[in-house]
Amino acid sequence: MLDLYLPDTQNFPTFLYFHGGGLVNGSKGPGFLGEWFAKNGIAFATANYRMYPTASYPDFIKDAASAVAWVKNRIVDYGGGDRVFVGGSSAGGYLSMMLCFDGKYLAMHKIKPESIAGYIHDAGQPTTHFNVLRERGIDSRRVIIDEAAPIYHIGCAESYAPMIFLVADNDMKNRYEQTILTISTMKHFGYDMSKVDLKIMKNCTHTSYTNQKDENGESAFGKIVVDFMNKHS
Repeated sequence: MLDLYLPDTQNFPTFLYFHGGGLVNGSKGPGFLGEWFAKNGIAFATANYRMYPTASYPDFIKDAASAVAWVKNRIVDYGGGDRVFVGGSSAGGYLSMMLCFDGKYLAMHKIKPESIAGYIHDAGQPTTHFNVLRERGIDSRRVIIDEAAPIYHIGCAESYAPMIFLVADNDMKNRYEQTILTISTMKHFGYDMSKVDLKIMKNCTHTSYTNQKDENGESAFGKIVVDFMNKHS
């Protein structure tokens, strides 16, 4: 299922967001982010996807691709424009990276990953997700890079849409280092790094900033996303 939070304007951009929870729990959840984005002239779509234990790899990635296709094809019916941004936090960041770097999932819907206006990868795991490893009976602490790892696919496309990586300075073990490795790998392949941003969230833990409000009730995460959208408009 998918929820839409719509601004009182026309031809607006849309941010499709996937929640975190380790591919095990979580949901499209409370509406603070949706209400904040709508208030700031951006449609916010938030989607659920199948999770463990009833799902298996790559069900959740296919569901995420289906959500992208629905938004790309239908947001015009709600007054939206053609600029669709895709992102997520933690497990949702893993999903947004898989959609960005492994083109076969969006290709199932005749969508090219680079046709997305931009990607917001918030603290996602760029190696094979620890719960995908657990599904395979492998120690979830292992660092494995195979077809289920976003970083595995870097170098397969000629170019990528703009993207921003967010990670906390006190994130989950190895998440910061793996994020830096992902960016370094893009540099290694000679991609246009002017389209790749990195935001290190100071004095934060894993995605702790996602639902934070400042003294004016504004979304710290939302303002980062809006600045990224404006930069790559």
